[in-house]
Amino acid sequence: MPKEVNPKDTRRAAAYELWMKAPNPMVTFFKTFDVTNLIRVSRRRKLKFNMLLAYCIGRAAVKIKEFYILPVGDKLIQYDTIAVNTIVKNKEGEVSSCDLSYEADLHKFNRQYLKYTARTAASCQDRDLSENSMVIGTSAIIDTEIDGAVGMNSGIFNNPFIIWGRYRKKWFRYYLPLSFQFHHTQMDGAHAGRFLARLQEEINLLK
Repeated sequence: MPKEVNPKDTRRAAAYELWMKAPNPMVTFFKTFDVTNLIRVSRRRKLKFNMLLAYCIGRAAVKIKEFYILPVGDKLIQYDTIAVNTIVKNKEGEVSSCDLSYEADLHKFNRQYLKYTARTAASCQDRDLSENSMVIGTSAIIDTEIDGAVGMNSGIFNNPFIIWGRYRKKWFRYYLPLSFQFHHTQMDGAHAGRFLARLQEEINLLK
């Protein structure tokens, strides 16, 4: 269960003092990923590309301890689990939000993805797991190619957030520019860089 922790008892104590009251504590990194293997797996196994990417995001994040602590309001909350959010086009032509618990087993994660995205699309009701899990937000803007995007700093939603558009083909490889926004209280640039490097590794290792 999530619990409040004293910042002084964590490795983020200095960051908490420095960034919690900063006007804009959000940082955004941009990185282009080689997603050739992801597309091959998607086509060979007939699995959705965005589902596979969400799975790799969760798989990379669970290995980095900073993802388990999130500033919520003026508090630091420690979580035991991680979820990955996906945006779903609902039956009314609008978008709804669907949180998915990270599962190490790809088959279980895929079943969950198909079940809850379909339910969210049909009901137009968001699926919110933020009370129990640290949620990584994502948004796939697949109608166009983008180089990246900077999310808003609302002061309410401090969760890490990943945005991507349509992947691009160059010769025999496929590439996907991606932006990763995070709260500086939660992690430093080195942690974010490590996460992005691990995400590429997870994409490459997927079978």
